[in-house]
Amino acid sequence: MASKADQFRAHWADEVDAAATYRALAERAAGERREILLELAAAEERHAAHWAAKLVELGEPAPELAGHRPGRRTRLLTWMARRFGPDAVLPLIERAEVRDAGHYDDVPEATRAMATDERIHARVVAGLNPANVRSSLVRGERWHRGDSRGTLRAAVFGVNDGLVSNLALVMGMAGAGQSGTVVLLAGLAGLLAGAFSMAAGEYVSVTSQRELFEREIALEAAEIDLMPEEEAKELALIYRAKGVGRQEAEAMAARIMADRTQALDTMAREELGLNPDALGSPWGVAAASFAAFAGGAVVPVLPWLAGSGTAALVGAVVLATVALFTVGALISLVTGRSTLRSGFRQVLVGGLAAGLTYLVGTIVGSSLG
Repeated sequence: MASKADQFRAHWADEVDAAATYRALAERAAGERREILLELAAAEERHAAHWAAKLVELGEPAPELAGHRPGRRTRLLTWMARRFGPDAVLPLIERAEVRDAGHYDDVPEATRAMATDERIHARVVAGLNPANVRSSLVRGERWHRGDSRGTLRAAVFGVNDGLVSNLALVMGMAGAGQSGTVVLLAGLAGLLAGAFSMAAGEYVSVTSQRELFEREIALEAAEIDLMPEEEAKELALIYRAKGVGRQEAEAMAARIMADRTQALDTMAREELGLNPDALGSPWGVAAASFAAFAGGAVVPVLPWLAGSGTAALVGAVVLATVALFTVGALISLVTGRSTLRSGFRQVLVGGLAAGLTYLVGTIVGSSLG
């Protein structure tokens, strides 16, 4: 395990490299964009100074910039920034900042302000990235708006999971030569088992996610109480990155921070990217997942409720084929691909799964018989 001194040196080197990258980007930028990049570099340099001071507290010599060799990734990014300009590098920086947003959350030697800075940098860089500006404009146009909340996507793929898995189960049992009653019971058991499993999984997933979001919002509330001026500066920086002038951005931030409730709501949205009013309902998602899976899984079971044997098997295949094509067509609404292509692809994939399971069932049934 690395010593405290080694950890502090590593933190110092990371901050120095980040500052160098932002300064390289600023060299090819202009106007407000350049000023924002220089402010980000200055923040990283303040962080580096903190770690240098921590090393001195341990009795270690303060690291010197003259003897520091930037990491390979930093050398590559700075070269790209000077060669191709900020637009070519900002998407890479944005991904790195998002990945490292919580870098200092569990480092006791880091200050709260440093942890906040690291989270805010990701949002600021996102605002500087022209690709995000273009995508925001696209999302704002009605004819380009997709399923932003993922509701349609979750429902469609839930139905698909239930349909394909239970179709394969029913076909496997039928291929094994089981009676209509056994096939029906297996189909119903598969429907209930799969639906409850999906619902339980989604409940746990959304509950954990909601608890994480609530913790992030609680931390943000504490930061607003402890460091209102720093939070106002962060909010102004975010607005400046989005193209708002310095004075207007600072005035907007000051007005928002004057109302704690509004400040928390705004910082949650702008800094954390969260909507405090829409963190997700675990029970609602669980119920929706159960219904979606069950809706798909019941399709291949229906013919076995009315009959058995070859007629029920053919009925299950026909109904499942129609349902698979419909699911594929609905998926095309999310992906924007051809309806016919998506529909037939879904039939092919689902049919292949069901056919292979039927074949395995036939082989196993023959060997056991």
